[in-house]
Amino acid sequence: MTALTQYQRLEAPGLWRPRAEAQRLNVIVSIGDATLTITDLSDRALAHWSLAALHRLNPGQSPALFAPSDAAEDTEELEIDDADMITALEKVRRAIDRSRPRAGRLRIGFTLAALALGATLAVTWLPGALRQHTLSVLPDVTRTAVGERLLDRVRRATGAPCTGTYGVAALSRLGARVLEGDQARLFVMPAGVAGAGHLPGGIILINRALVEDYPEPDVAAGFLLAEAERARQQDPMAAFLRHAGIVATAKLLTTGTIDDHVLDAYAETLLTTPPEPVPVEALLARFEAAGVRSTPYAYALDKTGETTLGLIEADPVPLALSAPLLADADWISLQGICAE
Repeated sequence: MTALTQYQRLEAPGLWRPRAEAQRLNVIVSIGDATLTITDLSDRALAHWSLAALHRLNPGQSPALFAPSDAAEDTEELEIDDADMITALEKVRRAIDRSRPRAGRLRIGFTLAALALGATLAVTWLPGALRQHTLSVLPDVTRTAVGERLLDRVRRATGAPCTGTYGVAALSRLGARVLEGDQARLFVMPAGVAGAGHLPGGIILINRALVEDYPEPDVAAGFLLAEAERARQQDPMAAFLRHAGIVATAKLLTTGTIDDHVLDAYAETLLTTPPEPVPVEALLARFEAAGVRSTPYAYALDKTGETTLGLIEADPVPLALSAPLLADADWISLQGICAE
């Protein structure tokens, strides 16, 4: 039962004055659905006051004085001495007051909603938007600098890249042969790199086993092509920024610098996380464009060929039509790149 329905049949005597200068009249006061009805002793209605606008002139005092509103020009007045009626009117007034929308409450609600929306955007939209903006304005020199600093971190775990003079030259020729327009810098690492990997700035790393443990350069060439395709499908800088987080991304955007601990964490991730698989169709297109057989690469990934059957069966360069990727002397030099 609400306050209104509870007191709808309550009546009490009172003194009513229609104007400040008028004589007070004995009246009967009753509570209706939304109004306070004032009648004379002959049951003729004299006034109807809105309960929503009812105003107490002397809070806490008795007899209670009420006005139809809190407007200063409203001089109509009602005096009630009946305790039950006073209690009823106060309870009704409080109930109506609580049901009114409050500006402060609305402001708090809007503020909380705005904060919730901001938090949602900060978690879902802002990191991606900031990353994309950073990638769009990041100069190549910064990408190269980040890649070189990452390479410095990687070499602490893998050892310095192999630097045999003739081997480095042969590696450069292999890269030019299979990667063509890709401006990649290639490094053979003595340990730590599982197969191959790439860094921002066009850096591709391959493990020495790829040139030492196979009889032909097609395997190493296959890993170079796979890393180039991974880098094409996902910008290496984007992968780095995603791992680095929004704070490091913002710092790179505003100052052009990255903290060492961010680079260390990403270098560790590169060396311990398996690379994302490259779609077979895209990879076969790479092999075909470069004129490189995909079968040697497929068997290097899986000796049984079971998981790489698509690369074997759809090899775009038949063995009978394949041409050597390097001269014998270059291949021998590349195989000894870590021995000098």
